[in-house]
Amino acid sequence: MKVFRGTPPSIIHAPCALTIGNFDGVHQGHQALLKRLSSYAEDNDLKTCVLTFDPHPKEFFTPSHAPSRIYSLRDKLLALKDCGIDQVVVEHFNANFAKITADEFVEKILIQGLNAKYIVVGDDFHYGSKRLGNFETLSAAGKIFGFEVQSVNSVLDNQKQRISSTAIRTALKLGDLETARKLLGRPYAFTGHVQHGKKLGRTIGFPTLNLAVSKESHKTPPATTGIFIAQVHGLHENPLPAVASLGVRPTVEDQGRVLLETHIFNFNENVYGKLIKVELIEKLRDEAKYPNLEALQEAIHADAQAAINYFKNI
Repeated sequence: MKVFRGTPPSIIHAPCALTIGNFDGVHQGHQALLKRLSSYAEDNDLKTCVLTFDPHPKEFFTPSHAPSRIYSLRDKLLALKDCGIDQVVVEHFNANFAKITADEFVEKILIQGLNAKYIVVGDDFHYGSKRLGNFETLSAAGKIFGFEVQSVNSVLDNQKQRISSTAIRTALKLGDLETARKLLGRPYAFTGHVQHGKKLGRTIGFPTLNLAVSKESHKTPPATTGIFIAQVHGLHENPLPAVASLGVRPTVEDQGRVLLETHIFNFNENVYGKLIKVELIEKLRDEAKYPNLEALQEAIHADAQAAINYFKNI
C-alpha cells in the first residue's frame, strides 16, 4: 500500500476509486464501505484510494472538545492495509485546508489531485468549508466532471444501533473490550516501538515492554486505564501471552504521561526498538495507587496469575 502525505498531482495517479473520511478505528461500518469500494475498483480496473485527514478536523476546530482517537495514524494505516487498499492520501488538516470551498475541493483535490472516477461515501458525508458540500452536491459535480458517486448506509449492530467510532469510544471507556471487538471487527490493540523505561519492573520480577502514549487530550487512548489480559504480536510467529498496564503509574511517578507497559510471561529478550502490537483482551481491574512497592508487587502477582489462568483455560 502506498501512502502519500498531502494530495499529489494526478499526473502520478492512475484513475482511482475513492472514499473519503476520518476512518478512526476502521470499524465494521467503515469496512462495509471499503468492500464496496474494492468491489467496484476490481470490476472497473481501478486502484482503490482512501483520502483521510490528520489531525481530525475536530482537533483543529475544537481541540479541547475533540474525541480521543481510537487508533494512532500508524494503526489506522495498518488497518486500511489489511483491508486491501492500494493507496492512502493523508491530508494535513490546517487553516488553509479548512478554507477550501466545496467546489475547490472537487476540482483541486478529487479531480486534479486524485483523478477520481468513482467515489463512495457514507450517508452522513459532508465536505468543503463550513461543510457545505454533501452527497447531492457531489453527485451533481460528478455529472459535470465525469465521476460516479454512490453512498453506503450506516451498518447496524445486533441491537440495531449504528456502528460508529463514538460507540466504540464509549465501549472502550467502560472497559467493555468485547463490545469494542465486535464493533471494530478485530481486537483493540496498540502498535508501537519498544522504548526504554525506568526498568523498575525488572527489579520486582516483572520486566515490561514499554510503549509511550501521548498525554495530549485528543491523542489519549479512549480505553479506560487499568490492568489487562493481553497478548503481543510481532516478536514470535504466534502471539505471546501477557499482562499489561495502561495508565500513568501513580505509585511510582507523578508526571501524568500515559504508558502501556506489557509483561510477557517467560520472556527475556532484548527487543528495544522493535515494532510490536499489544492486543488488549480483557480488563482485570482499574489502575490504583499503592502505599509502597511491596504492595504494588503483590497486586502485580495477582494480576499475572489471573492472566495465566485465562490463557490456561482458552
